[in-house]
Amino acid sequence: MRILAKIGGAALEESGPRSELAASVAAAVRDGHEVILVHGGGNQIRSLTGRLGIPDRYVDGLRVTDAATAEAVLCVLGGSVNRTLVAALGDAGLSAVGITGADGASFDARKLERGDTDLGYVGAVQHVRPALVDTLLGAGHVPVIATVAPLAPDAEASTAGAREHLYNINADHAAGPLAHALGADALLLLTDVPGVLEDEKLLPLIDPHLASELRERGVLQGGMLPKVEAALGCAAAAPEAQVKIAPGSGPDALRAALLPETGTLLRGTDRARA
Repeated sequence: MRILAKIGGAALEESGPRSELAASVAAAVRDGHEVILVHGGGNQIRSLTGRLGIPDRYVDGLRVTDAATAEAVLCVLGGSVNRTLVAALGDAGLSAVGITGADGASFDARKLERGDTDLGYVGAVQHVRPALVDTLLGAGHVPVIATVAPLAPDAEASTAGAREHLYNINADHAAGPLAHALGADALLLLTDVPGVLEDEKLLPLIDPHLASELRERGVLQGGMLPKVEAALGCAAAAPEAQVKIAPGSGPDALRAALLPETGTLLRGTDRARA
């Protein structure tokens, strides 16, 4: 099975959780699975921009990314977060390779629009070229993907400097298109909770209709609301993949996330229409 697992940056800040994640990837690889990791790094970006005196601004949860912020994002996502995760996987006995969209022209971006607000160098996945990832997996490596990418050649460059920096792509939003194009059988959005909960009970399956009801009842709120919305987008973008929000802690997290009783399964279409 080919598994794409998305890990939030918060899970990668400390060496202990990184080592547990690496152990869980190693266990899945020993089982014969191909594993692709996609990671975020919001807290780490905030730490660096704060030290550099670069103000943080958000629109709909997306970081407004001017030229200075774009450089910081690349340093953090394509640099420190990515390389420390690669090193942790190495300590677990794996061979891992960190890449961005620019490496091997693996994926590129179109500029993301949000009404009248210019988000700057913020993008969405435009094209995915699986060749490098397929080659790495075929050679026994674990690809570790930072979601920064150049503007696509056929994407509209609305300003003179539109192609000067790599674009910051939200990792949750990138996971679906990447999973689909890379032929993932399972897309795991790993988090620090058991899944989506209602009255402390795990919801085993969510479709768009139920998600709308849960929003209206106030069950989906805080950080879980954008997570579910992104997961539903992933399920729509990769309908052939098993998409789950599942706990990411513990040395066997990846294998456990594949079990039917673990996490919340997301479906991109309503059950009545499926």
